[in-house]
Amino acid sequence: MKIVRDIAKMQELSRQIRSGGLGLSLVPTMGYLHEGHLSLVRRARELSDVVVVSLFVNPAQFNDDADLASYPRDEERDTGLCEAAGVDILFMPCAEDVYRGDAATTVSVGSLGVHLCGASRPGHFEGVATVVAALFNMVQPDTAVFGEKDFQQLQIIRRMARDLHFAVAVESAATVREDDGLAMSSRNARLDSAARTRAALIPEALASAHRLWLAGCRDAARLVAAARERLESGGDGGLELEYLEVVAAVSLEPVDEAVAGSVLALAARVTGVRLIDNIVLGSSELGYQTESLQECVAK
Repeated sequence: MKIVRDIAKMQELSRQIRSGGLGLSLVPTMGYLHEGHLSLVRRARELSDVVVVSLFVNPAQFNDDADLASYPRDEERDTGLCEAAGVDILFMPCAEDVYRGDAATTVSVGSLGVHLCGASRPGHFEGVATVVAALFNMVQPDTAVFGEKDFQQLQIIRRMARDLHFAVAVESAATVREDDGLAMSSRNARLDSAARTRAALIPEALASAHRLWLAGCRDAARLVAAARERLESGGDGGLELEYLEVVAAVSLEPVDEAVAGSVLALAARVTGVRLIDNIVLGSSELGYQTESLQECVAK
């Protein structure tokens, strides 16, 4: 595995790879890797000859300095995981090179960044889109792979690639979950045992709403109420709901009628740790491992 920190060197390597007729996939990450990231690596390997993982904690997508400072980092561990997973190139540029001192250009995401996470994190998706556009130009991949847990991010990157004519196919991989159903996240490491128990209500809440949808309910407000009721079943302490909405998959606009393909998405803070999750209604590829969701699919 090659470790590359210099942007010009990464661009030159990419040119060599592509001129040799090989396909190249990029898996963008912010490090502190877990099985969810490694599933993206495996998907990237299926799609191309050469796999590049970028590791860059992007300051432009944090609107809370404390959140940026507390974001977990372990470069040595990440390097070992990438090597064991068969990554060909680990690309780790520094912030000073990605964002030059006089940088003045950003990518606007329009209405796609208004709802869900965008409502409480102004500028977040502009930061995401800007750094991903930069990574596309630095790595020059044929394919980029993103996780479905960050559904809003996935749709924004897909739209950006289309609108700005990047010659990059944006692929996705299903959410990977812990045994208790909690979506894998680098932030999970900050949850103590009590908070972890509280956080496990999140996938259960999504399961409750999806069972209701499978039973024929199409009223988005009723689905939201069912999910909220499950979240509140653990008592008042520890979990602070930020949003819980049913939105259209492509526009990300809130809907009143939840049809197949609509997305029930939520964000919550559990003892201060911000977690996100979602379920695509009617999907047969839920990725959930909890018994309640397996029952939900069976029904």
